[in-house]
Amino acid sequence: MINYNGQIISENSNQINYNNRGFKYGDALFETIKVEDEAVVFCEDHYFRLMASMRMLRMEIPMELTLEFFEAEILKTINANLGTENRVKFTVFRDADGLYAPNQNKIAYVVEVKKVDIQVKESYQVDLYKDFMINPNLLSTVKTNNKITNVLASIYAKENELDNCVLLNSNKNVVEFTNGNIFLVKGKTITTPPLSDGCVKGVMRKNILDVLEKNTEYVLEESSISPFAIQKADEVFLTNVIVGIQPITQYRKKTFKTETAGKLKDLLTNLS
Repeated sequence: MINYNGQIISENSNQINYNNRGFKYGDALFETIKVEDEAVVFCEDHYFRLMASMRMLRMEIPMELTLEFFEAEILKTINANLGTENRVKFTVFRDADGLYAPNQNKIAYVVEVKKVDIQVKESYQVDLYKDFMINPNLLSTVKTNNKITNVLASIYAKENELDNCVLLNSNKNVVEFTNGNIFLVKGKTITTPPLSDGCVKGVMRKNILDVLEKNTEYVLEESSISPFAIQKADEVFLTNVIVGIQPITQYRKKTFKTETAGKLKDLLTNLS
């Protein structure tokens, strides 16, 4: 069952047709959200990122789309699926006719839920994806439906028996993984690319930055990262809201430690 504009319907009912602007032009954005023990994890962060993204894309925000409404629609969809799902995708698209130029900016939304096996892998191997690159601009920080680079990088990873790939921007700096932000650890310094380099404004990224800014054990840097810095790092880890923190164990011939990722996971758990 899915939630289409507030109505619980069968996922096979084909309510979204070929004229949908998300399908035709990628004129849509989404939030991937974790639900745990009937609670929407980082609900406010997801909501405010969604609102900021919709404003950036010049979508009309309905008056009823409050934080409380957003949370209730997610939980309603979870309950309609017997409450067993833990991964939510909340997609908003411009509900309009027109070609590139829409005839209006009103929106519609779809809430999908799935049950996924959430676990941190003990072995996690990555490499660079260099066929296509991310443009370092503000639009790249938004989770729009224009994710063809991520799709192709994921196919590349699968074909090469990798767990993930590191994406680069047009300046050939490290941006992120196909499905999460990237952090490098060197000594007591933890570095992640700035949003100006084109990485997604991740919710888990935000919360890790908040934790690190209050922690005196580590020095936090938001600065551009060259691919060579990966091989020089002591640790590398991926972050997203579903898995939390996934340590990288192998990059080409380099093997990484995982201690800092474990410490940060504990800090985040204590925070929540």
